[in-house]
Amino acid sequence: MYSICITCGTQFAASDAPPSACPICEDSRQYVPPSGQAWTTLDQLQRSHRNSFRRLEPGLMGVGTTPEFAIGQRALFVQSPGGNVLWDCISLIDQATIDLLNGLGGVSAIAISHPHYYTTMVEWSRAFANAPVYLHAADRQWVQRADPAIELWDGPSRTVGAGLTLIRCGGHFAGGTVLHWAGGAGGRGALFTGDILQVTMDRRYVSFMRSYPNMWPLSRAVVESIARAIAPYEFDRIYGAWWDRHIEADAQAAVARSVDRYVAGLEHDDPERPV
Repeated sequence: MYSICITCGTQFAASDAPPSACPICEDSRQYVPPSGQAWTTLDQLQRSHRNSFRRLEPGLMGVGTTPEFAIGQRALFVQSPGGNVLWDCISLIDQATIDLLNGLGGVSAIAISHPHYYTTMVEWSRAFANAPVYLHAADRQWVQRADPAIELWDGPSRTVGAGLTLIRCGGHFAGGTVLHWAGGAGGRGALFTGDILQVTMDRRYVSFMRSYPNMWPLSRAVVESIARAIAPYEFDRIYGAWWDRHIEADAQAAVARSVDRYVAGLEHDDPERPV
């Protein structure tokens, strides 16, 4: 069987019994709940959950699971003339999801921001004719179910479709990646950030953490390096990892003021004091 960690949603390689532990949850960026490690399978998940779909703008659809499962992120499905791309991943894939996405042209490639969202990436790939799964090579150690469809890329960026570019930012994970969609936001550009740059609850800022659940911040140097990595790309909108966690307009300015505020919070007793 292929066990799935209930806390992070990661699917593991085939085994007769569930693994003794989930390395992703035992890492200091994640957690094992007080109740202990628990497991499910895709078959069980298909019986208890379903996926929902929401059109976010022309050519872009969100795909999320209800009731919420594991970390609770939703995936993004972007339609592209050169082939559609699924950004980030969720644990639940079922026939209804496959039929709906095939009706929109299928999935030609899958790209994932960081290991917390690897989930059932191999199942997704196989459902769509072994679509390549692009992961940054710096995070190879976190792959729990190896497969020939997984393509480890290296370097600062990689094109995965027409106007679709993966950008390595690091930070949350060494290979932490965002996706730039040049055609998004009516041609003004959109950035899909997962939680490499996490959209805050007020949707006016982003923030940066090595661990969100354990509230472990990043350094000034790392945050500024993330800002430098995305600086060459034009974008007016940011799509975060959860439903409605988006910055709808003027997102580049939001990132700039977010970096300034973050640095002020690190270096001053009063983060409202001018830098």
